[in-house]
Amino acid sequence: MTSDGARPGEGRAAPGGGPPREVPRSGVMPDDGLPAEAFREGRPAYGTGSLADLLPSVAAVLGGAGDDRLGLGDELDGVDRVAVLLVDGLGAYQLPLLPGLSGLPARTLTSGFPSTTPVSLVTLGTGQPPGQHGVLGFTARMPDGRILNHIRWNDDPPPAEWQPRPTVFESAGVPSTQVTRPEFEGTGLTVAAGRGAAFVGASTLEETAAGMLGALRAGPGIVYGYHPDLDKAGHESGVGSSAWTAAARDVERLVGILTDGLPPRSALLVTADHGQLNVPGNERIDISALPGLAAVAGEPRVRYLHVVPGALDDVRAAATALFGSSAAVLTRFQAISLDLFGPVTRDNLERIGDLVIICTGRTVALASAYEPPAVGRLVAYHGSVTAAELTIPLLSFVRGSD
Repeated sequence: MTSDGARPGEGRAAPGGGPPREVPRSGVMPDDGLPAEAFREGRPAYGTGSLADLLPSVAAVLGGAGDDRLGLGDELDGVDRVAVLLVDGLGAYQLPLLPGLSGLPARTLTSGFPSTTPVSLVTLGTGQPPGQHGVLGFTARMPDGRILNHIRWNDDPPPAEWQPRPTVFESAGVPSTQVTRPEFEGTGLTVAAGRGAAFVGASTLEETAAGMLGALRAGPGIVYGYHPDLDKAGHESGVGSSAWTAAARDVERLVGILTDGLPPRSALLVTADHGQLNVPGNERIDISALPGLAAVAGEPRVRYLHVVPGALDDVRAAATALFGSSAAVLTRFQAISLDLFGPVTRDNLERIGDLVIICTGRTVALASAYEPPAVGRLVAYHGSVTAAELTIPLLSFVRGSD
């Protein structure tokens, strides 16, 4: 999936003048422990083993509308209520760093693409691949030219218009509850991903556990919980840092509280939205000087470039020269043809850039002229097609009849 050329840090000149901007970081980069195999490139397993397949499978097991695409029926036999805990940033390659979870039966799924939080949350909630539900990146260009940040999205554009697909919570006919931070109630992303589920606000780990267990004890159905702190620690301090390790111990504690407190005939499934990898300073390339850009969206590991009329070939050539073998620079339809997004509806086509930069290895494509400086100061990133980012765990714990 990569192009030919020099690696980052090899002194290439940036199109438009000046050297490619590399953002050094102070201090020692934490060791994220990723083996070489974590950088192999893959595709989402839509329909057989992706995040899109989880809730339809759970709903089917519970007697609702849905297909058991993951074959959970035998594992969850006799269960009439299921809690799904999504731990933001807990990729399958991070799992060995959480020994407290090693006793749980485990398999792997893939996220959707890009492997980033808003895409994954809506993929989980709708049971549809991103090309169908239309939340196709951390940010996306709207028809009027504005850039929508899906994390900071309220009601413009209206969530039911931007993401019109029904959620599993709406369509499965199974009572559903979501437990997440109270400030997320009514936001565009929460509505797009979780409408149809009763909302329970929980500010702390303990409140999250109490909210999920309370909903399970109230009766049969699906309980969805979201825990964001591991991802935040990775972005700010790096996977493997002391802050990240402390957040990982909290995840272990949360899962322990949930498994200890499960009522009879219930199950806990633990999954994630993506993994993470640490990015050193010499792998950070700023694309702001590329010629012919009308807008930049996406995120540092997967960039959507919207170009001025007539500039597509020039922008592609310049971006290919800038990244060399450390990224693939594809047209919109080349990216779609790889089945990264699943089938893409006509309404969602232009949410994908005219060009798509897919970073490989540990490279990121910064865009200092188009987004806040804080984006370039992160330590860990995600979004692309490496196993480290795409591969997520599915852990299970079942409490039978007492």
